[in-house]
Amino acid sequence: MLTFEDKLTIIEEFPELSRKDVSLNRVNFHFEESLYEKTTVVYHLHPNGNGFVYTGGLPDYEANKKGLVNIRDFSGEKLREIIRASIDHLATEEEIVPPVEQMWKDAEGHSLMLIEEDDRWNIYAGDNLEDSFGGYDEAALYLREEGFRRR
Repeated sequence: MLTFEDKLTIIEEFPELSRKDVSLNRVNFHFEESLYEKTTVVYHLHPNGNGFVYTGGLPDYEANKKGLVNIRDFSGEKLREIIRASIDHLATEEEIVPPVEQMWKDAEGHSLMLIEEDDRWNIYAGDNLEDSFGGYDEAALYLREEGFRRR
């Protein structure tokens, strides 16, 4: 297990991080160039060796609900790897995926727009929200039952 001093030495290898001493002899390291409000990469590194690295929702790490991974038992290599992943994550702009939009029409020529928004499938008649569903299949079934078909 790496000591507090070992971990500090490794973390200080990253010139893009700035050190901030906090209470109880703990240390945080921030990435000031973060594209997000979140700038803390290393959180509450303690002289007993405990500490955390922010990984957000990166799939390779099991983070707690705050997006933090405990680094107490990390090797030097693993510590470098997770810090690099955290910095890269905070320096990469999230790809914004446009919502899925589908036009549905009935036999009389009426049209409704089915749009995926914030994990919901919303049906609009013009600017008016007609209904909202938790899944695509639910929304499509509703539209078919109402006599609409995808166009």
